[in-house]
Amino acid sequence: MPEPVYEHGYSPDPMTSREVLAWFEAGRISSEGALKHLQKLDSRTGDSRTTVRVPSQESRRRRVEVVLRELDDLVGLHDVKKMVHEIRAYVEVQQRRVEVGLASEPQALHMVFSGAPGTGKTTVARILGRLFQALEVLSKGHMLEVERADLVGEYIGHTAQKTRDVVKRALGGVLFVDEAYSLARGGEKDFGKEAIDTLVKAMEDHRGEFVLILAGYSEEMAWFLSMNPGLLSRFPLHLHFPDYGPIELVAIARLMLSARQYQLTPEADRQLAEYLLQTQGRWHKNAGNARLVRNLMEGAIRRQAVRLMRRLDMASREDLMTLTWADIEGGL
Repeated sequence: MPEPVYEHGYSPDPMTSREVLAWFEAGRISSEGALKHLQKLDSRTGDSRTTVRVPSQESRRRRVEVVLRELDDLVGLHDVKKMVHEIRAYVEVQQRRVEVGLASEPQALHMVFSGAPGTGKTTVARILGRLFQALEVLSKGHMLEVERADLVGEYIGHTAQKTRDVVKRALGGVLFVDEAYSLARGGEKDFGKEAIDTLVKAMEDHRGEFVLILAGYSEEMAWFLSMNPGLLSRFPLHLHFPDYGPIELVAIARLMLSARQYQLTPEADRQLAEYLLQTQGRWHKNAGNARLVRNLMEGAIRRQAVRLMRRLDMASREDLMTLTWADIEGGL
């Protein structure tokens, strides 16, 4: 999104935390941009010509608010959102208990995400990284996504070093291991077991320095955890990401297109909903959910471009933005 142009040399940055939130709510900046602006304001010494210094607790509250707004704006995922709000409340209450001298439970925040591809697991993991950074649980808040090949080596001792290197890069943030069950598929002699053992050790050696999220299909993750019962106690938080329904997928399509300044005609919107309803249950599990609509919309954008090339010089702004059902149907 382009920054607005300012005359007379005025700063293009929001000047107060209230203005940052207003820009974020108006869609002028992303959640990540809002967080950066809030952190910048919080680090200033309070030059009266620019802004009044925001108290630390207030600034932190606003950063948390920005991240949770991004979560709440996601389509569906009611139970996942509820759990994340519970995690936020738990963290803040435990921190407050420490402040007033009460006993506080150690914050075990490692998690298991279960669900098919395209259900929002990676997106929520990124949001959690930013949330934990805003809550001052993690120092950086970045998300490092890896899979078996990033952890498992080719000879004895290689896997442990590869895994330790990955953990080192993840410190201060979230380590997201996709298709984590693949680490246990080779049996006792497979190097995947060494990766699991190294990750478990890192959870102890670097307690509180990173959050580990193991993710994958529901059935496979249940099998994986049953094969290694010791993991269950180390991952107290289990978030299930259900498949999206047709109406939710249409809403996701609208959001995807809006972010790229496209829109569906009313007929295309209705026909897409009917198509998704009629084909529900026949989608391949690797191509369903948000991946399905993303592929459909990207194909429609290409076909719209071919259609407009016939009279490109006469195409209006609305023509350039609008996708028809024919644009979508051509890829079905």
